[in-house]
Amino acid sequence: MLIIFKLYRILKKNKKIMEETQIYITKNKELFLNELLELLKTPSISADAKFSNDVSKCAEQVANFLKSAGADNVEICQTAGHPIVYGEKIIDPSLPTILVYGHYDVQPADPLELWTSPAFEPVIKVTDIHPQGAIFARGSCDDKGQMFMHLKAFEAMMKTGELPCNAKFMIEGEEEVGSTNLGIFVKNNHERLKADIILVSDTGMLSNDNPSITTGLRGLSYVEVEITGPNRDLHSGLYGGCVANPINVLSKMIASLHDEDNHITIPGFYAQVVELSLEERAEMAKAPFSLEAYNKALDMEDVYGEKGYTTMERGSIRPTLDVNGIWGGYTGEGAKTVIASKAYAKISMRLVPNQTPDEITELFQKHFESIAPKGVRVVVTPHHGGEPVVTPIDSIGYFAASKAYETTFNKKPIPVRSGGSIPIVAMFEKELGLKSVLMGFGLDSDAIHSPNEHFGLFNFYKGIETIPYFYKNFTELSK
Repeated sequence: MLIIFKLYRILKKNKKIMEETQIYITKNKELFLNELLELLKTPSISADAKFSNDVSKCAEQVANFLKSAGADNVEICQTAGHPIVYGEKIIDPSLPTILVYGHYDVQPADPLELWTSPAFEPVIKVTDIHPQGAIFARGSCDDKGQMFMHLKAFEAMMKTGELPCNAKFMIEGEEEVGSTNLGIFVKNNHERLKADIILVSDTGMLSNDNPSITTGLRGLSYVEVEITGPNRDLHSGLYGGCVANPINVLSKMIASLHDEDNHITIPGFYAQVVELSLEERAEMAKAPFSLEAYNKALDMEDVYGEKGYTTMERGSIRPTLDVNGIWGGYTGEGAKTVIASKAYAKISMRLVPNQTPDEITELFQKHFESIAPKGVRVVVTPHHGGEPVVTPIDSIGYFAASKAYETTFNKKPIPVRSGGSIPIVAMFEKELGLKSVLMGFGLDSDAIHSPNEHFGLFNFYKGIETIPYFYKNFTELSK
């Protein structure tokens, strides 16, 4: 009852509090946008060593923005890979501390020819979904644009003297390649990273008319497979029909990983899956969703997936297995009649509670090796993974976020589970004992990881406006 009373009091006061912060944000919108556009020009692609200097440059840019916003002890922390940017503002040790996590690295822009404008030359375009305009650039939504909202919200509170609690920032450069060195950094810096809550904006919301808060994330197991047949490429006329073709074999093996109902056929794959009750599924179904609009946005005739589940359920509470890339043989111009010696594929599996990446990777490897014919050799190489996460909706952090959205959107946000993965959320809870609040402002249609990634101006500004209210609400509810 005490929390409910506090929430009522906060919502009633929120329209009046932090007025100077909101005025500062309104006056500086154009400046904030121009700064973000400059940040987006840096191709901080963590997966490609050719861009290492650009990743380091981007870390310096983020550090400079933190300093100018008013953070103390800003440091570019070197790792075995790309650096982590840290900064803090401790106004009173007795007050709550919010630890903000984000990342400045981005996905590769390939295939470049599918972009309507260069990936690292940001432009603003009007779309049906974003009538106020959207920033088209790699990283605009994932995660530079959303990370930058936090820096600007912090700046606004600092410049107006309305920062209500302590703030710490940890912005990494390896999220898109598994955050290996972030885990090491966190383990070695428990004291430095002491906080009361972790705030993350690396997720999305249902729509601009229906704000939502992500309350669950799927885990991840990512592997690469290699199939080897003959010891060299062979003439397809002389050897065709006589030897195992690695590309043909790999295609058949991959096809066998799903049955006719699109269930995954790996023995034991579903053994630990937590099934939601009919009541829980009914609550999920209340979230607004248009199958017609979904198909139209993707230019599809119909959806496709596991039998017995809705599209929203398939994309959130069910595990999946998808081929992310497949290659082998001759792919150049014209014809080359060859049987390739090798074929490859990259495969990702999204996991749900209580699946673990180590167990699923092991199950995959055993099964994939067992279904290979004698004419080929199989190598399975595990890459990065992450644990699935479900965050509570009855915590102070969730209530603070919910009321923040309600203040700026004039509508209560809907709790939803996301199909994406942020492996570090589970790691934060394990290492630091802290829950995370996932306040995302992007949309599913923003094409993250794809050509023509974009982030609406409405979403960018609304994020900056909403975040300060989270700070205020969390401070009040923590008293």
